[in-house]
Amino acid sequence: MGADFAMIFTANRRNILSNLGWSVGGKLITIAGSLLVGLIIARYLGPERWGLLNYIISFVFLYQTFAVFGLDYIEVREMARCPEACDTIMGTAFVIRLVFALLAMMAVAITAWTTESDPYVALMLCIYAFTIICSTLNVVRNYFMAKVQNKYVAQSEILRTLIGMALKLLLFFLGVGLTGFILASIFDTVLLASGYLAAYHRKVGSLRSWCFDAGWCRLLLRESFPLMLTSAAVMVYQRIDQVMIGRMIDKEAVGYFSTAGRFVEALIYIPMMLSQTISPVLTRLRGQDETLYRKRAQFFMNASVWLSLVLAAVLSALSYWIIYILLGKQYLPSVPVLQIMAFKAASVALSNTAGTMIVVEGLQRYAIVRDLFGCIVCVVLNYLFLPQYGIIAAAVVAIASNIAAGWFADLFVPSYRHLFVMQTKALFLGWRSFFNLRELRGAA
Repeated sequence: MGADFAMIFTANRRNILSNLGWSVGGKLITIAGSLLVGLIIARYLGPERWGLLNYIISFVFLYQTFAVFGLDYIEVREMARCPEACDTIMGTAFVIRLVFALLAMMAVAITAWTTESDPYVALMLCIYAFTIICSTLNVVRNYFMAKVQNKYVAQSEILRTLIGMALKLLLFFLGVGLTGFILASIFDTVLLASGYLAAYHRKVGSLRSWCFDAGWCRLLLRESFPLMLTSAAVMVYQRIDQVMIGRMIDKEAVGYFSTAGRFVEALIYIPMMLSQTISPVLTRLRGQDETLYRKRAQFFMNASVWLSLVLAAVLSALSYWIIYILLGKQYLPSVPVLQIMAFKAASVALSNTAGTMIVVEGLQRYAIVRDLFGCIVCVVLNYLFLPQYGIIAAAVVAIASNIAAGWFADLFVPSYRHLFVMQTKALFLGWRSFFNLRELRGAA
């Protein structure tokens, strides 16, 4: 595995490996810090209030997907392709993001006050919607991703994590209520956006160099629109389960389900981080050598899927003791959910690696087919089985919808059939790359 991994980074190997290290280190600190504080807050709030907090976050996150408009991957791709146009791309993307963020906030407010029976929940949804505005500055994060300078992204995330942890622990010791933790979650997003801005100002320059261009606006909207539809479908089948549980069962059940989800999210960060790091490298490699690009992409997919599978098996096996020791008896209903949902990380890896190739190859216009299929599977199966089997059904459906969208659907889209073949090879034969210790030793 190591030999293939080293061959991916034929250009600027040291810089890329350094930034990969920053990505891994930053994510590990972020994940560990968020998980630790999340466990403390979960024990303090109890399943019902913890469930309500996660219900609010998931509800707003669905609308945030529309505000992002699928721009993340497109921004990284275009800034990697056209480094001389970065200021124009960033300025144009920021304006687009800001407009859609304001529309999304209005949509949250209208939906909250017309569908929520509890005025407190509606008010908290409107307040938490402010995080959508903060996400507009992810354009700065994407700049550093395109330049393979993940170091500055990682530093911002680490700073946000440490300050956010200190604030939430202070609120815990002061004994504040749920509202305090909702406001602290908003402050987290403000911190992260501020960190991105500070890093850009220090390493690049002023935002005054950004400019809006109508031509780039049309290009970004045209290229990102299919991904927006795709992202919307993805977020529905990634987040709608918590909203449906809150509406069809109760907020306490959301607490149990979201607790298991917190551990699974830690695993999901790994394939996502790998995709973000490798994306600009594969983009440049494809323009140089198509055959070599296919080979490296296959290796990347093999490693991502099997790393996730191994970690998922470990998490599933230890789930009882993890929940019992860290959260106590009150959260034991989360154990069977975690035992099943741990393998969602592998299904996400299988889907996400192909998703990276879709963007690199400019095939995102067809991505809505695969993700709409997953969305339909998620909503229909949850609607049918959630009332009878509860959150266990939601855990199974979470994996089934990822597999349906991220693998099975590729068979029915002609432009994606080569991805289906690669994914099938990765799933059944990818262990050969993952466990090739001789290659690992040879690259050391």
